[in-house]
Amino acid sequence: MTSTPLTRSEAKDLTRRKLIRAALEILDEEGEAGLSTVKVAKAAGIAQSSFYVHFKDMQELLRELAEEGGQRLRDSMREARRRAREHPGDLDLHRETFRIPLESICRHPELLRIQLRARHDPSSSLRDFAVETAAAYREHHAADLAALGYTADNERDRRRLEMIADGINAATNALAMGHLEGRYPDLDEAADILTALSRGALRLLRATSGGKSGAGRPADESAKPDAAEAGG
Repeated sequence: MTSTPLTRSEAKDLTRRKLIRAALEILDEEGEAGLSTVKVAKAAGIAQSSFYVHFKDMQELLRELAEEGGQRLRDSMREARRRAREHPGDLDLHRETFRIPLESICRHPELLRIQLRARHDPSSSLRDFAVETAAAYREHHAADLAALGYTADNERDRRRLEMIADGINAATNALAMGHLEGRYPDLDEAADILTALSRGALRLLRATSGGKSGAGRPADESAKPDAAEAGG
């Protein structure tokens, strides 16, 4: 049985995927300092000159890595939050919404380090991308919270939703890095802490949002724990 030859477009996409996988493997093993077009091309099994057919430079390849990983993570987290909303009494499902980003960071920590450095370095060619990525995560998280019933009717409430999203994201990054450094060996414990932080922040939001007892919910429901509190 003979295989069907790849089209030109399919062959180009396959080579591009090989370059991305090779770069991620080098990044995981050696960090950003180990990356070069020569090493990536060699690891992918192609000529160095072919690298530039697919990417303008190494910075463009890094952006592609971050974009792909970020989209997969956002999709996974959104699905986990959907399951948690459907089963508000299942704390394991709520905790899973925090384990997913923790595990993602720990699989490829250098991607996060690169984005954090770029975000605070005005001279970095990746700075705009890093800032845009952080904003996308914040908006994604805030939108999820709004969908859970914490819709913000004014600027103050919208700002608070974004502050909670930013705070949980920063705490997630810090605990994942602490795990990698050996200070927090148990990721389940880290997920429990993030769950508690999220619940506390959302209780405050619900108690003070727009002067209402429940951000649009009846007053007698304002004390009930739900998926939003436990699912970040």
